[in-house]
Amino acid sequence: MVSFEMNDRKKIGIGLTGFGVFFSFLGVIFFFDKGLLAMGNILFLSGVMLTIGLKSTMQFFAKPKNYKGTASFGAGFFLVLIGWPVFGMILEAYGFMVLFSGFWPTLAVFLQRLPIIGWIFQQPFITSFFDRYRGKRVPV
Repeated sequence: MVSFEMNDRKKIGIGLTGFGVFFSFLGVIFFFDKGLLAMGNILFLSGVMLTIGLKSTMQFFAKPKNYKGTASFGAGFFLVLIGWPVFGMILEAYGFMVLFSGFWPTLAVFLQRLPIIGWIFQQPFITSFFDRYRGKRVPV
């Protein structure tokens, strides 16, 4: 059962996830600094675990359809920790895309409804890309 109430644990988890994304962004900006990337990875994963819970996190990563994404994200995480940040981030990015591919259509709808920049995501070439990604038949 998923609880949608916002308690202190979830607030801290969202904060840690945000800091994880921020530190990962800084790590990429600073030419793949392995310390910042490793800290970003650890903060991101701990934030996700606090936000949705340990059991839900383990179930998400252990789904059979997520094995490829989990393996590549984990291998990338390991490569960043041992000091190969460029290859690690490439593997992590691929794993992230595979793991969270189910959320992209929701993100597309959210981006299209943003007040200031939403019109960019409503343009025909952008919407056709989103439709193609969702599996709808779009003439080429």
